[in-house]
Amino acid sequence: MSIFRLGDQTPPEPRRITDTVIERLEHQFEVDPDLMQITPQQDMPVWDSRRIFNARWDHLDWMHAHFADEVLLAGELSETMPEDHS
Repeated sequence: MSIFRLGDQTPPEPRRITDTVIERLEHQFEVDPDLMQITPQQDMPVWDSRRIFNARWDHLDWMHAHFADEVLLAGELSETMPEDHS
């Protein structure tokens, strides 16, 4: 049995991306907590942040499977539109 200790799951120091965005974990961007004065950011363990981040992809896959006729990828050439179309 493992014991959860918040001190073991403290996120690394944030890296500033823009004036309003920070990155604590790779590819996980957050609004700068200093800007959240009305509703402050909660302390979350790293495992929970990763769980939420990964669940977003699961949810997106589910939405595509249930509601999308097709999924378009940015940067891919169209299979139906002529290349000379602007």
